[in-house]
Amino acid sequence: MSELVKEGNSYSADSIQALEGMEHVRMRPSMYIGDTGVRGLHHLVYEVVDNSIDEALAGHCDTIRVTINEDNSVTTEDNGRGIPVDLHKKEGVSALEVVMTKIGAGGKFDKGSYKVSGGLHGVGVSCVNALSDRLKATVYRDGTIWEQEYEKGKPLYPVRSIGETELSGTVVTFHPDPTIFQHTVEYSFETLASRMRELAFLNKGIRITLTDRREKDKEGNPVFEEFYSEEGLKEFIKFLDGNRESIISNVIAMEGEKNGIPVEVAMVYNNSFNENLHSYVNNINTHEGGTHLQGFRRGLTSTLKKYADASGMLDKLKFEIAGDDFREGLTAIVSVKVAEPQFEGQTKTKLGNREVNAAVSQAVSEMLEIFLEENPSDAKTIVEKVILAAQARHAAKKAREMVQRKTAMSGGGLPGKLSDCTSQDPEESEVFLVEGDSAGGTAKQGRDRHFQAILPLRGKILNVEKAMTHKVFENEEIKNIYTALGVTIGTEEDSKALNLSKLRYHKIVIMCDADVDGSHIATLILTFFYRYMKELIEEGYVYIATPPLYMVKKGSKRRYAWSDKERDEILAEYSSGASVQRYKGLGEMNAEQLWDTTMNPETRTLRQVTIDNSGEADRIFSMLMGDEVPPRREFIEKNAVYANIDA
Repeated sequence: MSELVKEGNSYSADSIQALEGMEHVRMRPSMYIGDTGVRGLHHLVYEVVDNSIDEALAGHCDTIRVTINEDNSVTTEDNGRGIPVDLHKKEGVSALEVVMTKIGAGGKFDKGSYKVSGGLHGVGVSCVNALSDRLKATVYRDGTIWEQEYEKGKPLYPVRSIGETELSGTVVTFHPDPTIFQHTVEYSFETLASRMRELAFLNKGIRITLTDRREKDKEGNPVFEEFYSEEGLKEFIKFLDGNRESIISNVIAMEGEKNGIPVEVAMVYNNSFNENLHSYVNNINTHEGGTHLQGFRRGLTSTLKKYADASGMLDKLKFEIAGDDFREGLTAIVSVKVAEPQFEGQTKTKLGNREVNAAVSQAVSEMLEIFLEENPSDAKTIVEKVILAAQARHAAKKAREMVQRKTAMSGGGLPGKLSDCTSQDPEESEVFLVEGDSAGGTAKQGRDRHFQAILPLRGKILNVEKAMTHKVFENEEIKNIYTALGVTIGTEEDSKALNLSKLRYHKIVIMCDADVDGSHIATLILTFFYRYMKELIEEGYVYIATPPLYMVKKGSKRRYAWSDKERDEILAEYSSGASVQRYKGLGEMNAEQLWDTTMNPETRTLRQVTIDNSGEADRIFSMLMGDEVPPRREFIEKNAVYANIDA
């Protein structure tokens, strides 16, 4: 991307600026990487890869290799210029050591070296070093191979020369410190692959490989995947929307620079009823949106409205078209590169730069005007989709108003099946969405009435992935969920927006049987939350209960197992004379057992539902719950070894 390259090659020790020390990174790691769980663990890899991506954005790197080693250490290597190793005047040591041991040190803070950087907070590789029990950096630069090793962020020796080379680039191998990442130091190939694929789409022309030396393929070689995109977002859209049926013949795409801001947009209309917008700033997924998304919506709405009015197709419509109507069935990706991004919001993933709004709006308007003019058939199809969306929204508004009238805060009373808790404090209150009346009855008997509410759901709720919006709001079980939670829906800007100000519970727990049917019901509920109540997931309010699969008894001893492996370990420990009870459903447990294993905060395990990658989440939900069968079959065949599939 030529507009991101600075003329000349002024990347030297003087380009590196040490902003502050990193003494308390190990003391408070969550301040730097979010948490010390699975998400924070994988974030370490992203920080190192971001450095290589920055080199690529500056035009000096086109290949990045990531390897998960047998011991769960990770190696990343690129063919960039190599981190500078000459003496840093201010610090008095090699620039490599400064980059590796000073928080916030790096060329990305020097506008002469990097115009645009992918790192969100600039914590960089030094943070990774601090949180690793060992790290080794090898630099190929100016004909020489240099290296330095570290333990918990401290160098073991000065940067040293170990040979000659004709290569250039940087290799970093690190192992996460298990005293910091106490939950796990085991990397997920799928999680890393998802991010590497995303980076390849967002930065076309860069080849990224991922190798897993812990696993072997059919030929006995390490598991390997390569990610490369020639068309960027255009291919990304096709990948995300692969499980939906497009209603237009081509992906609408543009790439260019507006007001000095590189903007890339791709979009397509499909036959679904959902809006799927994914936005990025400097390769960061901005979950909370921001000015670039506002600009996209403004450009899309004004241009399509102007075209639809001129076409005469809206003449017979008896009510106004709203902004939502133009985005139903739309999948779009907006990616911008901003030299100095300003982030807002709770998770610092909402772009605040005002100048980006106008740049994206202008780019989208120009792109759409050309497309609509050159593709009249597709243009007509889009306007027809908009009209259908407006009619469905009108019907949904009436259905939604019925839901609103029923909510407890509107005086309509709580659902009859809800067994509420006595506490009025949302922070301590939790509600269990339970599959069926039988399990619901057991849960009511076993719960702590002070802070635990129970809402039994009858059968399988509506699959919202295939349903029009007004059908969703008319569904009795879904109406009960809205009413029980006390949330309200819809604003002038967004008819699906959720108002959480009167949310009655800060823990919403999906509790289903530990079998295939239970998993299906849990997926249906999660699909509903993701499509209609995403704010609940983003705020961290949604959880999944994990009831045990087995109870192992020997005499008066009673232990529970959550997997076949755990069951076998308990049986081996008991040696002989033990009996095993397989729980096919929650209703097979008595109230005391359900409390001990699944509901008691002291002994239960709740899995919090999070969205690490919105594009991947969108693709998985549309694949699992949409109309297209082949992708779903392929997913089941690939993952059958992990799935509980009854014969």
